[in-house]
Amino acid sequence: MKNKELLEKAKEAKKKSYAPYSNFHVGAALLTGEGKVYFGSNIENASYSLTICAERTAVFNAVLEGERKFKAIAITSDSKDFTAPCGACRQVLLELCGEDLKVILGNSEGEIREFKLAELLPFSFNKKALNEV
Repeated sequence: MKNKELLEKAKEAKKKSYAPYSNFHVGAALLTGEGKVYFGSNIENASYSLTICAERTAVFNAVLEGERKFKAIAITSDSKDFTAPCGACRQVLLELCGEDLKVILGNSEGEIREFKLAELLPFSFNKKALNEV
């Protein structure tokens, strides 16, 4: 699946965002190794710490369905800037999707940027670090 196609799916997921407090709507589309796509959107709560990001919604849905191999995640918002995963999402994506996961970011201007997750989370805390303790 091409980056632009996966971003279009993320835009569809963004439409289901529940963001009455920030009015910042984010959508994510996670592509599995088998070509299936799982969707996520940010879902806010008046108690902000209970809010969940689009990226974690997508990956948790996929893992719940038994998926364990992932190729890429596309993330978009209504911003002219690129919306990259927050730190918590980067850590979850690293743990569940791996450092080679392709991260595709799209902005409201139709521009696209692509990274490997390892580029967004250098010197990550991972399973190997736990084994060294």
